[in-house]
Amino acid sequence: MYQFVDGEWGDPAELTDESGDFEREPTTFRSRVSADATAEFPAESGRYHLYVSLACPWAHRTLITRALRGLADVIDVSVVDPYRDENGWQFTPEKAGCTPDTATGASYLRELYVAADPNYTGRVTVPVLWDTKTETIVNNESAEIMRMFDTAFAEFGRSSVTLFPEGYREEIDRLIDAIYEPINNGVYRAGFATTQSAYESAVDELFDALDQYNELLSTQRYLAGDRLTEADVAMFTTLVRFDDVYHTHFFCNRRKISEYDALWNYCKELYQLPGVAQTVNLEHIREHYYRTHTDINPKGIVAVGPNHDFEAPHDRDRLAGGPPPGLTR
Repeated sequence: MYQFVDGEWGDPAELTDESGDFEREPTTFRSRVSADATAEFPAESGRYHLYVSLACPWAHRTLITRALRGLADVIDVSVVDPYRDENGWQFTPEKAGCTPDTATGASYLRELYVAADPNYTGRVTVPVLWDTKTETIVNNESAEIMRMFDTAFAEFGRSSVTLFPEGYREEIDRLIDAIYEPINNGVYRAGFATTQSAYESAVDELFDALDQYNELLSTQRYLAGDRLTEADVAMFTTLVRFDDVYHTHFFCNRRKISEYDALWNYCKELYQLPGVAQTVNLEHIREHYYRTHTDINPKGIVAVGPNHDFEAPHDRDRLAGGPPPGLTR
């Protein structure tokens, strides 16, 4: 992966520390869209543009939140090519599932980063929330974009749905933090580890956490209880990729998610929520991981399986709770 240094592109980014542990670089653009009309970035329909890769689980979180909250007509989206080379994320509208940059006409996502900060230093990542009015990046932190879509844009979205409901908020924040390091980031810590000890530590923590949440979800419908929340969206984007790429490509091969009774049925229920399946592109996911990470898979051979049926019946209706009105089939 390449990055900017003082606005100059082409410096290789180190992904691990001296111990061989994967280090995720903190996101840089952390402004907020607000429901307050006097704010620097007030919520307005049609003003903001979302840049995503369909392969990226962090970008995927924001797409799902946008879909569940009914914001498709409020916030436009541009989709980059799943393959990332030395030039970074690029726009290839001729490729299935990809789009042009319909907000700025850029050829590469990195063009937006130096437009927002000509002296930018750091990696170019998705998602990106762009303000078309001031022509700058508002935010590139997925958890904060999710929260903005659910709260700041509440008046524009589906009124029957909230993923950050009153009475659950402290628990939602705790859960998002709790699953981040061992699960969401844990698969990357395993896949990008450069020492055996770093890899085994990541895998141990990952599967300990998966076992824990499989047990939890055997007795309650969602992570926070009986209500669908942001925490479930954050968990889903890792689970839906797990058997296709993390199990094999990242060596997270103690078990597949499809071998966990509760986690697998939970994953299928979330996939089957209205609008979610349309955000899942396993072709982009497989191509990105297997072809982009040449240090792990130098021949770039893309695995063809396992071809799960995410539309198969699930057993989650036996548990209390369920999707909010407007998200039932």
